Formats: sequence, C-alpha cells, structure tokens
Amino acid sequence: MRKTFSALLVSTLVLSGCATVRDSRANPFNWFGSARSEAVTAQQVNTNPLIPERSSLFSSSRAEATSYKGRPFDQVTNLTIERVAGGALIRATGLAARQGIYEVQLTPANEDELPVDGVLTYRLEGVEPASNTAIGTIPTREVTAGRKLTDQMLAGVRTIRVEGQRNAMTSRR
Repeated sequence: MRKTFSALLVSTLVLSGCATVRDSRANPFNWFGSARSEAVTAQQVNTNPLIPERSSLFSSSRAEATSYKGRPFDQVTNLTIERVAGGALIRATGLAARQGIYEVQLTPANEDELPVDGVLTYRLEGVEPASNTAIGTIPTREVTAGRKLTDQMLAGVRTIRVEGQRNAMTSRR
C-alpha cells in the first residue's frame, strides 16, 4: 500500500510540473515562437516560378514535344455528366477492340475546346500497345476516362458529345 501511494504521489508531482515546462524556453517546440499573420506586398510577376528560365545540361532531351498517339475507341458504352463545384465532370466508358489500351483520355474535337452550335465534342482515345494482345472478354476491354469542365467552359453549351469509331453518345442539358 505504501509503495503504490508513494508512486502515485511522485507521478502527481511530476505531471503537475509539466505545465511550467510547456511554457518555458527549455521546451524545443517554443524555440521558434508562435506563427503570426502578416500582410503580403503585391508584386506583379508574369513568370511562373515552377518553370525554369534557363536551360540545363539535360534540358535538350526533355524539351522535345511529345505528341499524343491515341486512336479513337471502338465504341462508347456510357456517358455520365456530374455536377461538381465550379463546373461539371464528364465520365465516358468505352469498349476497346482488344486488351491493353493505355493513356486513355477525352480529346477535344477542336483546338480551342469551344462549342460549335452549342455542342461540345470529345473523342474517347487511347494508345494501343506495340505488340498484339488478346481480344479478351468485355470487362477486360472496358476503360473509363474523365475530364473536368469549368462553368466558363460550359457557357453556351447545350449538348456534350463523346465519339468513338462506331458510335457517339450525347447528353443534353
């Protein structure tokens, strides 16, 4: 009984002393002080800090523009448009002619991604592997791609159309 009471008394004294250590300079968490909010001065900078301004030794190998070598999918099986904050999300499911298609994306039909007569058109495309692959069952050939559109991009759009090689699916507002 005496040993447990003594241990309880000592642990109580040690824990009560922690409050003063918490606020002291001996605590390493207090060495840099608390965070403060400061006003930011406005600077007009037209460059992106993430893009390097000078070239390096290995920049020539990375500077080559890669072009997308995708081909349209055999058919589009499903098209869903969901409202999200600030716009909409287009989700298209396609069925490829064979397995192994990769880098699937919705490619805009025109360069500016602007609607033509209220219709915004995309192609469901993917890159085929270099070697021949099996045809496989339908679930192994299905692929889904998505694209987010902002409210500004949707201004004047009445219909969204996603095309494949054999069919196209549309969704109207």
